[in-house]
Amino acid sequence: MRSPVTCFFASGAGLRSRSVGAVVLHSVLNVPVPPLRLQADWARETTGQLDLQAGDVEEMPLARARARWPDYRLCVATLADWTRSLGLGDLLATSPVALMACRGARYHHDGAQYGHAAFCNLFLSEDQGLDLHFAALDLRIPLQRGTAVVFDTGQPHAVIARRRSGFDSADFPPGPDHTQLFLSWELPIEEPAVAQALHVRLDSEPAAALLVKEGQVWVDGAAAGVCPASGRWRALA
Repeated sequence: MRSPVTCFFASGAGLRSRSVGAVVLHSVLNVPVPPLRLQADWARETTGQLDLQAGDVEEMPLARARARWPDYRLCVATLADWTRSLGLGDLLATSPVALMACRGARYHHDGAQYGHAAFCNLFLSEDQGLDLHFAALDLRIPLQRGTAVVFDTGQPHAVIARRRSGFDSADFPPGPDHTQLFLSWELPIEEPAVAQALHVRLDSEPAAALLVKEGQVWVDGAAAGVCPASGRWRALA
């Protein structure tokens, strides 16, 4: 039977298909506050060089941050303990990691570019009245320091104001009070432990995978995108 949502992703010399997992693993971990000097660096970076605007999600310099972050290893070790408790073994240690910043985030999916992965995120900022919202699952996760999530990159998601039902750029005026910093790892979706944890079925559309030319997400058999304000699936033009 055809999966209602299918992700096509690069694997080896071709493309492979899979279902999009409807499970989001999340918890709040006890991680230390980043040093004030580092937080000041981040504030200057996001308001200056990055000029982070409402809805933007951008990568930050991780190597420079680690040099000023004595507890970085402790944060990673705490997250690794949690992912091991989920049955994911030591995947965190061998997965690519990035430091990210967002001033809210419009609804989007990352299945076209990152269909090969699940995201594992550790949020570092204090509670600013923002939620990580998975629109198709009707799931809201309050964001605070230590919020940890593992989710399928093909799931539509956004960072929105807690009192809102969708994304509105007016909720994110300039300033550090509306900016979230987080570490993000790419866990390999083809790893059996990851696929099992997120209820992902690999090779769900093998015939279609032979015809598709690039990574994309299909809904009910057709390429689909996401409304940036509501998170609803919509057909691509």
